[in-house]
Amino acid sequence: MEIGVHILLFFLAHQVTCMGGQEDGGHEGCVPGFQVKHYQVVHSGPFHKGQSLLQVEFDDCEGNEDVMFQVSEPNFMVDEDLNVLPVRDVLSTGPVMFIHGVSAHADDTAQVDISGLPIPLLRTFRDIPGVEQTEPYRTKRSLLVPPMIVTENQRPPFPRTIGRSHVISMERSGSHIFQLTGPGADRDPRGLFTIDIHTGDVSVSRSLDREAIDSYQLEVSTTDFAGNLVEGPTILVITVIDQNDNRPIFRETRYTGEVLEGSPTGTTVMRMTAFDADDPATDNAALRYNIIRQSPDKPSPNMFYIDPESGDIVTVISAKLLDRETLPTTTYELEIVAKDMAGSEVGLTGTATATITITDKNDHSPEFTHPLFEAYVYEGSTGVVVNLTVDDRDDPATGAWRAIFSIISGDPTSSFEIQTNPDDNEGMLYVVKPLDYEATGFHTLLIRVENEDPLVPEVGYGPSSTATVHVRVLDINEGPVFFPDPLIVTMMENIPVGSFVASLNATDPDILQGQSIRYAVLRDPAGWLNVNPVRGIVNTTASLDRESHYVHDNKYTALFMATDNGNPPATGTGTLIIYLEDYNDNAPYVVPSVARVCEDAHDINVAIVGGRDKDLPPNGAPFKIELGKQLGLDNTWRVTRVNSTHSQIMLLHSLKKANYQLPLLITDSGVPSMSNITEVKVQVCECKKNKMLCSSAQSHHSSRSSWSLVVLLGTLLVAMPSALQQGAEAGDRAD
Repeated sequence: MEIGVHILLFFLAHQVTCMGGQEDGGHEGCVPGFQVKHYQVVHSGPFHKGQSLLQVEFDDCEGNEDVMFQVSEPNFMVDEDLNVLPVRDVLSTGPVMFIHGVSAHADDTAQVDISGLPIPLLRTFRDIPGVEQTEPYRTKRSLLVPPMIVTENQRPPFPRTIGRSHVISMERSGSHIFQLTGPGADRDPRGLFTIDIHTGDVSVSRSLDREAIDSYQLEVSTTDFAGNLVEGPTILVITVIDQNDNRPIFRETRYTGEVLEGSPTGTTVMRMTAFDADDPATDNAALRYNIIRQSPDKPSPNMFYIDPESGDIVTVISAKLLDRETLPTTTYELEIVAKDMAGSEVGLTGTATATITITDKNDHSPEFTHPLFEAYVYEGSTGVVVNLTVDDRDDPATGAWRAIFSIISGDPTSSFEIQTNPDDNEGMLYVVKPLDYEATGFHTLLIRVENEDPLVPEVGYGPSSTATVHVRVLDINEGPVFFPDPLIVTMMENIPVGSFVASLNATDPDILQGQSIRYAVLRDPAGWLNVNPVRGIVNTTASLDRESHYVHDNKYTALFMATDNGNPPATGTGTLIIYLEDYNDNAPYVVPSVARVCEDAHDINVAIVGGRDKDLPPNGAPFKIELGKQLGLDNTWRVTRVNSTHSQIMLLHSLKKANYQLPLLITDSGVPSMSNITEVKVQVCECKKNKMLCSSAQSHHSSRSSWSLVVLLGTLLVAMPSALQQGAEAGDRAD
């Protein structure tokens, strides 16, 4: 069988090669170990004893003396020329093997990936012609694999033997091969442990870290030289022994806590807790705490104590001395040390800072800075008139400092209000209702101040928690005041010009000054009124018209002004509202102005019209609508009442298609009543299939003269009834 072997080498990491020159037996720039870490081999066919699979590159930078190699596949070895070759004929092997090289100066591992292996994988050459046939030798055996321990952080040289697996057999001693499998051997983390295939010695190949993995569970088994399983697999537990290689670590570098002032000795402030990654079952992780510094150290350098085991910080200072207002500071810093090995001298340490704030309680009442405050305010004005200052020794950031003010007495009309300024804690006294100098020129208020938070039981509010405020009202020239305002009167429209309407009444609030008042019209939209400047009598200057567009909802509004003779003068305004009663002064009229009927009296020959009147009931509807007083109209038209506001016009006989002006007389219900003649254009239209075709020509007036002509013709032709009838019809129809 022809065997072809192709080797591909892949450099996974850049290796620094020798750059020439030696110093003290070493190479400058040399990195001890495998110069190529990862090899890939493409192999087809079986492995023959002594045939090189590949050549590795290994340099311990000291001449490669006494270098030992161990291959994870027991059927392979590395010779003195660094060739990897099988020690016996092997049909196939695993897809990955590891080569561990160790000397006094180097300890490294390389990986070999093998591809192109035949499937199925056969363990030996027993099925290949010409290869020696061997039968597996089996006998009664016992595989003893005791637990093993290894200390973390061991230093080279490696590998180091940590224990041995034993096979107890009475026959064929040495006829077995040991194999080690599992995480740490042939699975990640690979290559930590190896086993001597002949002796069963288990070795560790490099330093371990218990904090990463504290134990390994592997499997030991034995096979015969043909690769057949003989014993096992048996569990091998390797425990990593802890060393004190981790310092205590606080989760944070700075911790904060609070304690209320006046707290009794022994009050717990906070807890400091550190973490040690070492074995908690040993003193390596047994922590003890201690305070090594307090800043500031007044009034005592030992104001606090920390429990060595729990890390609880408690107060040592007495409750009386723990007074926030007398301490040199309200914040103390403690430097805390945590030491492992139960605090022994050889223990490792970690530090952190604890910041403790002495918090405030309301043990000081607020006090006014003055027993008496004075304020001046002009009458009629509002706003802040005075700021009341207070002192409080408590913490400004708390409700024990923030002030609440209240007016105890002196404000029966609730004219004042007091609020707290959040920036400076002062009381701001407001005037919320304008003050009147003439009513009261001087006010005395009693003010009390308290805190948002209640005082502690042993402290009370003293005399300094109240103050007196004198408020002096300053006089100003106030404008006259109308009473009543508005002044409301009722008048009939159309009263004679010059009629009396109302008498204005304005008074001057400055009663102590004895000032006179003059009146004037400020706004009279329609120009209907005037006023006597001294007496305030209002009269009409024009007829009052309820139907005017200046009147809204029957109300006419005018504005008047009153001015005193002060220095400077002051003015006031008042409103006069006149309710206008209706008078029948508007004649009614007919709507709409155009109506339609059909020329054929048998069709739609009725039109509806209605009445309108600007006056109010009873001077408006019901309306009486009738034909105008012209002869002969009632022969062609008839008007009948529909309701109180509408009537209907009816065509009595057919007329030709044209437009006719029909006079209608409408009368309202007023006393006395008013009438009006409205000409309505009646369009006589041709009606077909619900459509009305009307004439757009000018209307024919049914004037009084045309109707008189009809009467004259009737008189002359009294003996000729037929001619008279034709003449009347001709008079009704206009061309």
